[in-house]
This record gives sequence, C-alpha cells and structure tokens, in this order.
Amino acid sequence: MRAQGEVLLVSCYELGHQPLGTAWPAAFLERAGFHPAQLDLAVEPLDEAAVRRARFVGISVPMHTALRLGVRAAERIRMLNPDAFICFYGLYASLNAAYLLAGRGHAVLGGELEQALVSLVEQVSGGDRRATADVSRPLLARLDFPLPHRATAPGAPGYARLERDGQRVIAGYVEATRGCLHHCLHCPIPPVYGGRFFAVPAPVVLADIRQQVEAGARHITFGDPDFLNGPGHALRVTRALHADFPDVTFDITAKIEHLVRHRTVVPELAALGCVFIVSAVESFSDVVLARLEKGHTRADVFTALGITRDAGVTLRPSFVAFTPWTTFDDYLDMLEVTVAEALIDQVDPIQYAIRLLVPPGSALLERPWMREHLGELDETALTYRWTHPDPRMDRLHGMVNRLVEEAAERAGDAAETLERIRAAAAALAERPRPEPRTGVTPRVRRRSARLTEPWFC
Repeated sequence: MRAQGEVLLVSCYELGHQPLGTAWPAAFLERAGFHPAQLDLAVEPLDEAAVRRARFVGISVPMHTALRLGVRAAERIRMLNPDAFICFYGLYASLNAAYLLAGRGHAVLGGELEQALVSLVEQVSGGDRRATADVSRPLLARLDFPLPHRATAPGAPGYARLERDGQRVIAGYVEATRGCLHHCLHCPIPPVYGGRFFAVPAPVVLADIRQQVEAGARHITFGDPDFLNGPGHALRVTRALHADFPDVTFDITAKIEHLVRHRTVVPELAALGCVFIVSAVESFSDVVLARLEKGHTRADVFTALGITRDAGVTLRPSFVAFTPWTTFDDYLDMLEVTVAEALIDQVDPIQYAIRLLVPPGSALLERPWMREHLGELDETALTYRWTHPDPRMDRLHGMVNRLVEEAAERAGDAAETLERIRAAAAALAERPRPEPRTGVTPRVRRRSARLTEPWFC
C-alpha cells in the first residue's frame, strides 16, 4: 500500500449526488495499491491539510458547472501546494484540454479514463515530474470495473433526497452504462465517446446499489446518459434490484426517441419501481430539434408523455429553452404546453432559463447554422458566446434568469414561478397578460416525485 494521502481526488459538483466521479477512480487506485483521499467540495470545504500532503490531485469535471468550480479549486490548490501534480479528468476536461493545460493543470483525461489515471499516478508517485497523459484522443478501451469506493454515506448532509408524497428519503446514485449511442449536437458526450457506450457489469452495479442501500438509501438514481441505450442490460439490472430490494424505488434518464422505440419496456420499469424518467425534450419546436439533431420530433414528445402516463411513471422534461433558433412564439408555446399537459410540477423552474451552452470541442461548432450566431470564446466562462437574432430573446433570458433565481432563494412554488414567467414573456412580446392557467392551488396540488436538487449542467 502506498503512502496514505499522497493522492487526493476532488469532486466539485455532481447534481447533489454522492460523487461517483471520485468513488470509481478511488477504487481503481486502491486496487493498484494506493490509498487516495476523497473530497467533495459540494458538501465540504477544501481540506487544506489534505491538499498540502498530496503529491497528485485529480479534479473530477464531468459537467460545465463542475469544471468552473474545478478551475477555481485548482487555483487554491496551487497556492497551498505548488509542487502538487494536478490532473483534470472527465467529459469537460477533454473538451477544454487546451485551456486546462495552459498553466491550470499538468494533465487531462477523458472517456474511460480510470486505468490511465492509475498509470499517471504511478508515474508521479515514482518521482516523474514530466508525467503526461495523451489528450490527442479520448480513452475508449473497456475497463475491468471494481466496486466503487464510497467515502461518505449517500445520506450525508447536502446530498439530494427523493421527495415523494410529502416524504423525503435518502437517494443513492449509480451508473449502469457510460457513454451514449447518439450524436445530439449540443451534448458533451458525442465528442468524447463518438457514439459508443460501455455497460458496467451487472454484478458491479448491484453490489454498488447494495452498499448504498445498506448505508440508508431507499431510492436509486441511475445516472446513465441514457439508461435505454442497452434495454436488455437495463432490465437485467432493475429486475435484480427489485428482487433484492422490492421497496427501493429508482429513476432513470432516457431519450424521447428511446421511450417511443422501447415503449413496451416502460410499464415493466414502472412495475419494478421506477417513479420518474428524466428526458431531454429540449424544445417543442421541430426546427430547434432538427438543429440540435435530437432524433425526435414534437409529436414524439406527446407520444412519450402518453406512454409514461399509461405506465404510471412521471416524465420530467429538461429543456434548452434558449437557442439561436428559438423564436418568441416557440418560447411562449413551451410555457403553454407545460400548462396544458399538466407538467408544471414535473419541470424544475431552472429549465425555463437554460441557455444553449457551446463549449470548446462541441459538435455544434461544425455546423453553419451555429457559426452564423457565434461570438468569441469566453475562456473564463468556458463557452462560446452567441447572440440571438431577435434581441428580445436575450432580454427575455435575463428576465427569466432573475425570476428563477428569486424563486430559488425563497423556495417559491413552481406554479407561481411559471405564472410570473408567462406574464413577463407576454409583456415583453407586447401581448395581453395571459390568464392564470396553472390549475389547483399549491396547497392541494399533488406534486410528482422529484429529487431535491434541481437538474442543472
């Protein structure tokens, strides 16, 4: 066993979940004889003593928010321990490799990276200050997965809970697959995985579920980019989960396209304990969906809503509410469909404010319909700026952002927030103020199952 504490793995943000972005690398490193420390900056402060002890610091950046926080964390780490070797790893490390290697970190890893991370740690541990990682292409070799090493309990303060029927229970988090079959242009996964996905062996997934249930979890989030990339694997895992823990519920993420194609799977998932499905609807505009190459249409969204309702599963849509191709009418239509389809409590209000993110490496950069709206790369924001051809849309985004932030600060009701956004949008469009249409009052409205951490990126 190598010296304890010489390797520090840092998670910055994983949507309120106990971070798998450090738990899996820690398990690979332990199998190689290291004893890494783990730190989750989403729920605990930076441990300065741990930073000073570390020879190698790995910073997990699976999403944009995590990367922005990770860059700031790296600045503090360099101040506390200038000799530490810093490696950024994860989806957004690959996309932003040039930026990160320009004095912010020593190495970058993406894709199926854990074994490469072990090799890098071994180089640094052996005294090689010139240790490098090949960032010319993502790592896509199949891995021999160990059981993730969970440093904290899923029920630790600060982690997300499942909220259902007025009760909150501890939620665990696992991944049964990594990568994705699809090539949605705005997604960070295709530039790294190129349409490939990797199944984690069912026994490993189930053992990880077991250790979290034994630690108090009564709900499991499957964090796969698309749980139905491999429907047979998905059913094997969920059938075994239900057989072992019949009272434990779960949620998944799946494309609209897959919900329609695999519609016969949805009722069984419901019977096995699935209480909601997150799906990247993105827009109700066929123009926008085509620009993003989503693989589904407006009509498909309504079909998927019918499939999930018939099965007794809640569909929780996510949106990219602001794109260069979203018209004012498109935005108003999104709000009206949300009301008409009784989705008010199935949509976290932050979704009404999500603006298209175009990071370096995005496949959107190759498309002429994106380039005509594109500005300069904002390195500190880690995204390209873009401007909407209708100036009102950029003003609307600022207004909606403020309304959503205010609602979050005071834990405002989703229906009230939606009504404020509808009114603000109508006023900016110089249209009559819409009649309130959000149905029953908050006191009697039955809310659908949700996690207490709103989805974000």
